[in-house]
Amino acid sequence: MSKTRVLLVDDHALFRDGLARILNSQIDFEVAGEAKNGLEAIAEAQRLQPDLILMDVGMPVCDGLEATQRIKQEFPNVTIVMLTVNDESEKLFEAIRNGAQGYLLKSIQREEMLSLLRGAMHGEAAITPSMAGRMLEEFRRLDRHPSLALDEKHPILTSREKEVLVLVASGASNKEVAEKLNVSIHTVKSHIRKILDKLHLTSRHEAASFAQREGLIPRSRKDAV
Repeated sequence: MSKTRVLLVDDHALFRDGLARILNSQIDFEVAGEAKNGLEAIAEAQRLQPDLILMDVGMPVCDGLEATQRIKQEFPNVTIVMLTVNDESEKLFEAIRNGAQGYLLKSIQREEMLSLLRGAMHGEAAITPSMAGRMLEEFRRLDRHPSLALDEKHPILTSREKEVLVLVASGASNKEVAEKLNVSIHTVKSHIRKILDKLHLTSRHEAASFAQREGLIPRSRKDAV
């Protein structure tokens, strides 16, 4: 019986150690490697090409959401399941959009986690019933308010993407945006790519014009004339 090779990605060494002991004690899992941030995760994914990646959401240098998107672009067949201490709906949906197969709270019980991970390796969604309930409620909300739906004409930007858009439209450089939001330049670039993709734009200048038209930032006097 071949084992599922796992890459653990979390900035807390003690958490990785505990998770590694649980997985290595199973007959169908083995921990192939570890990483403490998103950039290391990308490098280790390229080196190890694991079957499954357990990815923390919030990490320094490069967060799990960006790392997931970049890894899935290069290795679309790898299964990625997010681990987090917070059940924020926004990050849940962004993780799924970026290609994650599941989204689990770190407070989950050992046996439930193992069961969901095994299901994820067979194409099932690794999401607890409470998380599934929140997803259904979000779908109902979007159904009640069609203008909020994520479609090609009116894509939804996350709150962080709106923050990035406003700063970029105000003339801030990538470095200035990164310093203002306390994230890496890689993360800023990833957000900008997503913003341009969702809004079907091709440049920062077009993004700035969009932000002005939508009232996200004041129009300049020149534009207002």
